[in-house]
Amino acid sequence: MSANLRFQVVEEAFKKRPLEIEASNERPSEYFGKYVFNREKMYKYLPKDVYEKLIDVIDNGARLDRSIADAVAAGMKQWAQEMGVTHYTHWFQPLTEGTAEKHDAFVEHDGKGGMMEAFSGKLLVQQEPDASSFPNGGIRNTFEARGYSAWDPTSPVFIIDDTLCIPTIFIAYTGEALDYKAPLLRALHAIDKAATDVCSLFYDNVTKVQVNLGWEQEYFLVDEGLYSARPDLMLTGRTLMGHESAKNQQMDDHYFGTIPDRVQAFMKDLEIQALELAIPCKTRHNEVAPNQFELAPIFEECNLAVDHNMLLMSLMKKVARKHGFRVLLHEKPFDGINGSGKHNNWSLTADNGTLLYAPGKADANNPEAAANETLRFVTFIVETLMAVYKHNGLLKASIMSATNAHRLGGNEAPPAIISSFLGKYVSELLDNIEQTSNLKSQTSNLQKEIDIPQIPDIIIDNTDRNRTSPFAFTGNRFEFRAPGSSINCASAMIALNSAVAEALTSFKRRVDERMAEYAVRPEFALGEGHTAKYHAIIDVLRDDIKTSRPVRFDGNGYSDEWVQEASRRGLDVEKSCPVIIEHYLDDASVRLFEGTNVMTRKELEARNEVKWEMYVKTVQIEARVLGDLAMNHIIPVSTHYQSQLIKNVQGMKSVFSNGKAERLSARNMKLIEEIAERTERIEQLVEELTEARRVANRIADIHQRAIAYHDTVCPHMEAIRNEADHLEMIVEDGLWTLPKYRELLFIR
Repeated sequence: MSANLRFQVVEEAFKKRPLEIEASNERPSEYFGKYVFNREKMYKYLPKDVYEKLIDVIDNGARLDRSIADAVAAGMKQWAQEMGVTHYTHWFQPLTEGTAEKHDAFVEHDGKGGMMEAFSGKLLVQQEPDASSFPNGGIRNTFEARGYSAWDPTSPVFIIDDTLCIPTIFIAYTGEALDYKAPLLRALHAIDKAATDVCSLFYDNVTKVQVNLGWEQEYFLVDEGLYSARPDLMLTGRTLMGHESAKNQQMDDHYFGTIPDRVQAFMKDLEIQALELAIPCKTRHNEVAPNQFELAPIFEECNLAVDHNMLLMSLMKKVARKHGFRVLLHEKPFDGINGSGKHNNWSLTADNGTLLYAPGKADANNPEAAANETLRFVTFIVETLMAVYKHNGLLKASIMSATNAHRLGGNEAPPAIISSFLGKYVSELLDNIEQTSNLKSQTSNLQKEIDIPQIPDIIIDNTDRNRTSPFAFTGNRFEFRAPGSSINCASAMIALNSAVAEALTSFKRRVDERMAEYAVRPEFALGEGHTAKYHAIIDVLRDDIKTSRPVRFDGNGYSDEWVQEASRRGLDVEKSCPVIIEHYLDDASVRLFEGTNVMTRKELEARNEVKWEMYVKTVQIEARVLGDLAMNHIIPVSTHYQSQLIKNVQGMKSVFSNGKAERLSARNMKLIEEIAERTERIEQLVEELTEARRVANRIADIHQRAIAYHDTVCPHMEAIRNEADHLEMIVEDGLWTLPKYRELLFIR
């Protein structure tokens, strides 16, 4: 690409105007779920008895009766064909961080030489995609291709273009999960049972606990022409080189600023299509970095929320291209400014309507009930802290990747140390319980007076926010801020829900043991507030508050002092991605997943193989692209400019006297020398990078190969980038072929 072409691309990008989105008089509520086989459509297209059996499966976890599958398939097909659908697919989430689908037409032989439209219950419930070509960690060989996808009725089917998409799990012929959905469903079942058992200590009417998830999807937009002019963006999703722009996010003027017209048109189009697929988009805004934005939905049941996020990421890419953009979901596409995360707002709701992480309100008329609510609140807070403390390294492994490693600890992203922020009021409540047996009811919010007559008093939450906390309590939920923007939320949710299920199960067992012990002691039969159950709960909580104290941290997670303090507390402070992933195979992790029936050791070993292999391939691709850019873009452009400088120096000598020519050309001579030194270092570093890859690739063990890539390949890439970024500031702007940060980061 020539520099002149670069300028043309930039000019064309700045000339673009937003697409006109067709105006509609329909309210979002009128087209919400238009392309989803939701309950309204189930009721319309299914026989009443079939509808009731299917709802029992969805709501109560009843086993799917295959005898109704044909009727369900017939109803789905009728609705889909009325919507113009001609194909169907089992839509699943393999270990690639994306989704997969194989489309089949609604056609079969009619036995008379013609064709007919057909879709049976057998095709709805189960299919057989090839299981050898997806990441499987050695569970399947290339010559052992059989695997199964099986319908997940708890996540509604939906239509994309002319295809009926059926959410499914994906398992090997030998039974192991090859996807994210299967272990997620098991983890959700485990925490449902554990949390329901604990709720029985406080309520008589809880039979089910639902996990809620509200993700916040951050992303960058880049003009498609500029994107196509950057091979690194095209092939790796991030800029492997590029000097920072003089202006980026330092003025804090982009955050919550006016949304550019073109972006607004994109957002509107995206929201309409998302709402038609029943993705409940709620919030949109500019994020901190230039060209960075965020979309967030209303919270949903966790499994459905994960499916919707995966669907949305695919939809974003499609809609962005329609508007002349490319969406970047990489966690750190640009150096020196904010990266993109996917904050997971996680909570639990009992089927009696209780938000289990919502504080109980003080009630002077019924202090016993208020104390019970506060005790329930404290129990779920403390046992969540126990899960985060006990499985600190595992939670970090669940969100770690080659891409997210660039983001953690940078700008507003939390550090690669998992700690929990609780805020003043909750911390004081836990401290009070630890030191005494008194239980103070906590109000859910306070009132703050504002000394401006026209402004009403502000209701403030019971916690502040700590932007550097990876796992912060935010009033009635926890915000897991460490997951990256490109990740499948299921990875973090599998680890978190399993860990909390284990903690709640342990809590209930220990409380039951103490209740049995205290029941025969007369001092615990003194009446109100002094029951054996009350003291058993308080005593177990007091033990767990002490045990989990190391994971509580309300300070600045970016400080060097915190790294040292976290290490002293026994928290995981490792930064190497391949080493962090090892936590999946810790003895405690294996016991956790096997004890909750979420994953077997074999499945964990396979997933680690996949994670290490994905890390190696990601860095390998980046290294190859960087080497190509260095040798075929950076060095030729730099030496071309160097040649111009040399001609200038020679011309000076032909015009001026030696002394004056030397003085006038001193700056150019300095640049000539610097270019020579930096291009020489780049050539040497590229050779060393290539050799480091060769050496690492000869390591048979994928774990050790991943470590070698981290320890030997990545440092060479950083060194090459440093040299290239300096050359970008030296070489004449008109010669530089790659779009620069100042061009990539500002949409006109």
